[in-house]
Amino acid sequence: MREAIARVGYTTPTPIQAQAIGPILEGRDLIGCAQTGTGKTAAFAIPTIERLTGEGLTPPTRGGLRPPRALVLAPTRELALQIAEAFDVLGRAQGVTVAVLIGGESMGPQLAALQRRPDVIVATPGRLFDHVERRTLALGTLRIVVLDEADRMLDMGFAPQVERILRVTPLDRQTLCFSATMPTEVAALVRRHLVRPVRVDAGVIARPVARVKQMLYRAQAQEKTPLLLRLLGEERGQTLVFTRTKHRADRVARAVGAAGHRVTRLHADRSMSQRREALDGFRSGRYRVLIATDIAARGIDVPEIAHVVNFDLPHTAEDYIHRIGRTARADASGRATSFAAPEELAQLRTIEQHLGHPVPRN
Repeated sequence: MREAIARVGYTTPTPIQAQAIGPILEGRDLIGCAQTGTGKTAAFAIPTIERLTGEGLTPPTRGGLRPPRALVLAPTRELALQIAEAFDVLGRAQGVTVAVLIGGESMGPQLAALQRRPDVIVATPGRLFDHVERRTLALGTLRIVVLDEADRMLDMGFAPQVERILRVTPLDRQTLCFSATMPTEVAALVRRHLVRPVRVDAGVIARPVARVKQMLYRAQAQEKTPLLLRLLGEERGQTLVFTRTKHRADRVARAVGAAGHRVTRLHADRSMSQRREALDGFRSGRYRVLIATDIAARGIDVPEIAHVVNFDLPHTAEDYIHRIGRTARADASGRATSFAAPEELAQLRTIEQHLGHPVPRN
């Protein structure tokens, strides 16, 4: 495990990792609250792999293969894929296998992956519940269940599926709940399904990291695209642009591409293969600019995003925090620029009230 951790570049534990790994290794239920970009995935992946490969969590094999022993639920396909990648990289040397169950892909490959009896399943709630309903997957062998980005899962309407999934898992499982915020719905879920959990908090919850330099431009709607093109021309580095709608993402991407920038799009109308190609291309640097809707706000894990642009302001302060948290990952610094049209001033006031100060104006 140490070699795998070193291979992915981890040297010093982040605060959430330092506080969470010990209790998880002890088998405790845990609530982990931390800002986006603070290393939550490794905080549960590392000790989960250690527990699965240690004593006490290995059930009898069936046909030489173990049944699933850990489940991670995530709100979006992109986040699920990234979590699965982390488990694969960290657990491969120890023989830990992973299957991904997400919507937007055919059942055939997923059924084949389940027949190989993976140790860890990473899934979105809707698709996992489909498998449970079809009886292509039983969850009675699970020893560890992780709810990642629990607040977003409930915001997206997955509460009924999450509740039903938890009801068909063993009562003596270890349950880990990670969330950037702790609204009433998440607190109620924790009370129902976690047993004497340890709570760890890393930093101020739902606040942007200090290394993000925020800036606001007041702009009419028709001025936003020229302003974005100007900013892209004045600087270098990868830029993530958030728009409110899929139609606007397509339109802005066309304008950015026509200006000579390498650009791609990420939204719900694109196929899973197109979304994966967009993320992989952005991560590798093949595309300099990614235009996305909020579906990707918590699913993009690219360590070197220099600039996040809110082409349209989000409707909630929490979404603003998660959007701009895509930059200034790990120990890096970054920029977050927002465009505010006159019709978005109410959203701006909500964001600034949450921050406790005005966003600096240009």
